[in-house]
Amino acid sequence: MPVSETTPSVLFVCLHNAGRSQMAAAFLTHLGTDRVQVRSAGSAPANTVNPAVVEAMRESGIDISAEAPKILTTEAVHTSDVVIAMGCGDACPYVPGKRYLDWQLDDPAGQGVEAVRSIRDEIEQRIRGLLADLGIEPVA
Repeated sequence: MPVSETTPSVLFVCLHNAGRSQMAAAFLTHLGTDRVQVRSAGSAPANTVNPAVVEAMRESGIDISAEAPKILTTEAVHTSDVVIAMGCGDACPYVPGKRYLDWQLDDPAGQGVEAVRSIRDEIEQRIRGLLADLGIEPVA
């Protein structure tokens, strides 16, 4: 179940949970603070978070170096109000009554930090839009 009736829960899903979903979860956690419950997972998780993603997020003042990719579970989908797919294909389970969004974003896998920066910036803008949709004012 969601944390409370007033605290929305968001799950970000991508294939390896090593790039896009990690950045999105970090931005939502940072900008939404404790006003939103945040999860991320992958349908085929990598062993580690992409180092270029860690560096790009560090440049934005967010440290995700301690994060680790997590496996997507049906439980995570069931306990989320919003599920945002970021390239997980058909592996993302469908649960009736959940709000699903499909964010088409470039995959940072194999990219250097230079290329990851533009993906990071696009994710940040989408997170700010999501917060507005949820009625949550982002922290500065």
